[in-house]
Amino acid sequence: MCDPMKPAAPVTSTRMTEANHPAGPGPAPATHRHTFVRPDQPLFVLIGKAPEVLSVAMEIDVVLPCLNEAAALPWVLSRMPNGFRPIVADNGSTDDSAAIAAAHGARVVHVPRRGFGAACHAGLLAASSDIVCVMDADASFDPRDLPRVADPVATNAADLMLGRRITQGQGIQGTWPLHARIGNRVLAAELRRRVGVPVRDLGPMRAARREDLLALNLTDRRFGYPLEMVVRAAEAGWRIAETAVPYYPREGKSKVTGTVRGTVRTITDMRRVLASITTAPAPATAAAKPQPQPQSPAPASALTAQVTS
Repeated sequence: MCDPMKPAAPVTSTRMTEANHPAGPGPAPATHRHTFVRPDQPLFVLIGKAPEVLSVAMEIDVVLPCLNEAAALPWVLSRMPNGFRPIVADNGSTDDSAAIAAAHGARVVHVPRRGFGAACHAGLLAASSDIVCVMDADASFDPRDLPRVADPVATNAADLMLGRRITQGQGIQGTWPLHARIGNRVLAAELRRRVGVPVRDLGPMRAARREDLLALNLTDRRFGYPLEMVVRAAEAGWRIAETAVPYYPREGKSKVTGTVRGTVRTITDMRRVLASITTAPAPATAAAKPQPQPQSPAPASALTAQVTS
């Protein structure tokens, strides 16, 4: 029976982290560098429904490369799920993108070097979470779909998770122009032929572990960055998977497919990445990518120096 004269016991709380809420044992490490040559453990799989995990049990940084997205940012940032922290990598916006992002609680990283890859990489350097997501800031994706790509990485079901775009609203032509879809298919076919990764879409919504991404040593700072990430991950023996995510009409004109110049630059950048692929298969005895371990974030001073360099 409760004694009213006795002080109540102090209320304590336990922070939900991967340490005290383990996701369970992951798959055994592979013995092959390119696991797609093994029928019992393919490199690439299509995940129809992502495993359910408590996203609030961890903090995940979301890199949003941004160039004049003032119209889209309020909606995008207001729909960020719990546990997902937006980092807006502003690539020289001339509108109010940076101010709007800050007003909606996002961390803003100013990236003076122009280029989609430069913005993505600066955001990656500024991130501090174990798992990092990347997605466009133009409202073509709903942030509430981020767990679809983050959860398989959190449960060690995949090393790099891509969101395969499923068009929504205004018809496929209005959402995803024909020339962009054709280019995407050509690139996917090249990846299947040259590195054996049967991706159907180089989706810009994706997730992976931060330290592993940095270890890939990506060098493209323009439109070839997303393709180089998949290529280097495949060469390193990563398990690459995809899951369907809705793809909506974006706010404003695309910097990539909305102009002839943007399209030509994108093709040029991606051709350069494809030319760098080592087509010879890796030896069967090559070491596979080890299972990821939690990493300590880099010191804030080092991150600041890297981002502003």
